[in-house]
Amino acid sequence: MNKLLLATLLLIPSSWSKISEKNAAIDLAQEKYTKAEYEESVRQHLALLNEHGISSSEASFDLALSYQLNGQEEDAKKKYLELAGAPKQHIASSAANQNGVLLGREKKYQEALSAFKAALIKDPTNEIARYNYELLARWLDKNQDQQEEENQDENKQEPSNYAKRMKAEADKLVEQFKFKEALDVMSKALEIDETVSHYQEFIKNLGDINEINEN
Repeated sequence: MNKLLLATLLLIPSSWSKISEKNAAIDLAQEKYTKAEYEESVRQHLALLNEHGISSSEASFDLALSYQLNGQEEDAKKKYLELAGAPKQHIASSAANQNGVLLGREKKYQEALSAFKAALIKDPTNEIARYNYELLARWLDKNQDQQEEENQDENKQEPSNYAKRMKAEADKLVEQFKFKEALDVMSKALEIDETVSHYQEFIKNLGDINEINEN
């Protein structure tokens, strides 16, 4: 009887210890976030998920916020998208809103607007998402022409390393007032590399200057 009682008593502290460790881990993660130590907050929130098995949507959302504030935007977006189907509507809504904020910073305005709308559908009482949606919608209405120009710029191909080298070579010639030679460099480069068109405005200016000089 005494042995059985002793065994029972020995098992209880082990259970208490796990609960205590888990609570301490939660407190530490919260402390690091509150102190704006976001890199450490990421570590501690990952520990909650991976080491202590805390898989609540609240913990995942706090991890996503820590990612975002630590500059890990892609990791944050992945987490927010995972939380879009969270059973708790206020978490799903907040995640959609934060995803919209990140998309807005990337100038993906239509996608951001859709994210804010999704946040409101999930939780119509989310006033932050409502403010973001209305503000962005009004701004897009006033800046539609500007957005079309920016979208055209986004569709331009990024210059290859070859194109960048040719541009640098042309720049050196311009510094020596050798505009015709610079135009030749860019024109020949464009024949074999379409990404040179990224510098179309520069090439046009060279052509205008060369035409003036010839006259």
